[in-house]
Amino acid sequence: MTAPLKPGSTIGILGGGQLGRMTALAAARLGYRCHVYAPEADSPGMQVADAATVAPYEDAAALARFSAAVDVVTFEFENVPAATLEALAPLAPCRPGVAALRICQDRLAEKAFLEGRAGVPVAPWRAVETEQDLAAAVAEIGLPAVLKTTRLGYDGRGQAVLRTPEDIAPAFARLAPKPLVLEGFVPFMAELSAIAVRGVDGTTAVFDAVENRHRHHILDLSFAPARVPAEVATAAQRHAVRVAEALDLVGVVALEMFLLPNGELLGNEIAPRPHNSGHWTIDACLAGQFEQHARAVAGLPLGSAVRHHDAVMLNLVGPEGLARWDRLLGRPDVAPHLYGKAEARVGRKLGHATRILPRGALAAMTDAEALSGF
Repeated sequence: MTAPLKPGSTIGILGGGQLGRMTALAAARLGYRCHVYAPEADSPGMQVADAATVAPYEDAAALARFSAAVDVVTFEFENVPAATLEALAPLAPCRPGVAALRICQDRLAEKAFLEGRAGVPVAPWRAVETEQDLAAAVAEIGLPAVLKTTRLGYDGRGQAVLRTPEDIAPAFARLAPKPLVLEGFVPFMAELSAIAVRGVDGTTAVFDAVENRHRHHILDLSFAPARVPAEVATAAQRHAVRVAEALDLVGVVALEMFLLPNGELLGNEIAPRPHNSGHWTIDACLAGQFEQHARAVAGLPLGSAVRHHDAVMLNLVGPEGLARWDRLLGRPDVAPHLYGKAEARVGRKLGHATRILPRGALAAMTDAEALSGF
């Protein structure tokens, strides 16, 4: 087995957003340095890293210098070009690897992987290259349905709900690049996610499944643990672990799922890195998702994913979210996190806050009680 990185080694992080920032902070606790590579100067991750490279992801010379300065490479979001990781792979260990990144960058590959190698059920789906493909897919799957780009879509971007035949042609014309994917509309009861971590030696750990609420297609709230039957929560965790194992992934992976009225779970999207719905783990688990990711990438034993408190996580989005900051700072039961972004644009994730509750308290609380003070 590969020896763990010694304290003082450097973890290279592709991407400089808040996920890279929180990964760097967690790695520092474990005695590691971080070097952030991103096209944007003064990104949130760079503000807390030991070193930074500001260069395009396609800059071969900059990537070579970066690889020489780090002991291992990871990424904080899956829209890093796969070619970037391919260029780095011969120069430094990359965790997760190119194969996992490629699957999670393409919704067609992702759907096929979930229902095939991972054995996770998904909603009906069809690939769409042409208007004729779309007409045939709609005839087979029916309406309503959701038409999505296969790449670069997140937080509701790159998709359209088709409710009537009149919606079809405008949606096909608007969405790009092609190909697209048509997915059956899921009448879900709740949106759940589970986060697993897999080490270099193949060991796994998994956090409690959580219930997520979205606002304007952006994650607004996560309730940990999810208030669902125990068998549903356990099934969600098992799905996440199967995804990590089937990807042969080293690091953290999140699986978003839909809960149907009959208790069945359908896989929706995979994120092969720390995830917004796992931010609560920083404050409610001994080793949160960012520490777990740093441990796995560095080849360390995994930490405990056991939840020692219940938690409710609130995203602070745009000027409206930032306006809550002073009030949240005064709450003794709230852990506030700000990401260091210079501009408070509408729809931009600027921070989050996690309300910590006694273990087992959330199950007996109404939403109003759980959100009191937010």
